[in-house]
Amino acid sequence: MQYLVNVIDNRSESGTEEEAVAIDAFNDRLRAGGHWVFAAGLADPTVSTVIDGRGEEPVFTDGPFVETKEWAAGFWIIEASDLDVALSLMADGSKACNRRLELRPLLVA
Repeated sequence: MQYLVNVIDNRSESGTEEEAVAIDAFNDRLRAGGHWVFAAGLADPTVSTVIDGRGEEPVFTDGPFVETKEWAAGFWIIEASDLDVALSLMADGSKACNRRLELRPLLVA
C-alpha cells in the first residue's frame, strides 16, 4: 500500500543543514528498504495559486487555499506492507526532519 506523508511546518525555509543531512540519511534508508516512491519539498504557500475550474470559466486566486498557521512544507510517498510499518518508518522520518508528519493512505483505483 502507498501512503502520502505530509511534513507539517509553520515557518518558511526553516530547514537546517543538520536536518538536511538527517533527511538524506532517512531517504537512503527508505530506498534501501524498498519503501521509497517519491519525495519533495514544497514552496511557501504564499506563492501558491488556487484554481477553481467548476464554473464556465476557471478562476485563479493567489493562495493559500485556507488560512492556517501550519501547512505542508514537503511530502513523501512511501510504500509499506501495512499501516504499522508505515507508522514505524515515519516515526523515524519525523525525528529526521524534526517536524510533525501526517500519514494518509493513497486511494488508488
